Amino acid sequence: MKLRDFILRRIVLAIPVVFGVVTITWFLAYIVGDPVSMYITERTPDAAIPGIIESHGFNEPLPVQFFLYITNLLQGDWGTSTSTATDAPVLDIIAQRFPATIELALLSMIIAIILGIPLGIISATKKDKPVDHITRIFALAGVSMPIFWFGLMLKYILFFQFKAWGLPYLPSSNRYNIQLYDHVATTGFILIDSLLVGDIRLFFDALRHMAMPAFCLGYLVLAIITRMMRSSMLEVLKEDYITLAKSKGLTQRIVVYRHALRNALIPTVTVIGLAFGGLMTGAVLTETIFNWPGLGRWAVRSILQSDLAGINGFTLLVALIVVTSNLVVDLIYGTLDPRIRFG
Repeated sequence: MKLRDFILRRIVLAIPVVFGVVTITWFLAYIVGDPVSMYITERTPDAAIPGIIESHGFNEPLPVQFFLYITNLLQGDWGTSTSTATDAPVLDIIAQRFPATIELALLSMIIAIILGIPLGIISATKKDKPVDHITRIFALAGVSMPIFWFGLMLKYILFFQFKAWGLPYLPSSNRYNIQLYDHVATTGFILIDSLLVGDIRLFFDALRHMAMPAFCLGYLVLAIITRMMRSSMLEVLKEDYITLAKSKGLTQRIVVYRHALRNALIPTVTVIGLAFGGLMTGAVLTETIFNWPGLGRWAVRSILQSDLAGINGFTLLVALIVVTSNLVVDLIYGTLDPRIRFG
């Protein structure tokens, strides 16, 4: 199977998944609340309500309403969020807040990959030695601790205690110091924007603000990657071709990094892809704890204020991210092991 056909096949298979998520969220919203509230708020003039109901088909039978809802989604009308200070279209809020969330999630994933894969390799190659035990305890703590508790502990130690002791401390909230820097949004990604305008101080200030929430969000993924990499590497090191490579007199470094690593990465890539979608759900708690102006805080506010349009929009966005992550994982699979692509 050609790579192009492989990609098209995966995209076609992803369509029913997204449609299923949209269907479930719409019907749940219909059951627990009034779908009209996605377009009508307390500030909507009474004279405009009949026109809104008719234009969105809320006076039609249920199947027709669902069809119109899907049509509106495809046309970019995801409803109006009522959980913000001023009512705004859901897509506008997503466009405004998405860069902050995705930037935090990407940095968290980079930290998890850069630390998790080497730790897993070291733990596997030093099996049952002190470094292996320390790494396993570190990973076990990561998968065991609630993310909200870990975030609060990071704030207490790295901000409050370090500040009280007179040590250099990390900021506890926001994306950057708004009192020192004027951020002119270009792409919405503050690290990229700061480099585009040549403001290196803003770049490093933003990195300092991201350090704590990024590590908090990425620690769970880091722990999972470490455990999976260790397990995969131990399995691969038992294979016959690894024994053959060792019998030829190859060094441990060549055996591990040239022969074993590529095959050991295959299951780890699966974890990385699935975990990236999980970062979006973890961002809900992390952004709330660190006062991060992203989609997570907006999702919490939408839930607390029964903002159906906001809840549906966030759920659909997470579904799209998870499906896209799985597609990327499939493509990486095809690169690491061509037999998967041609199977």
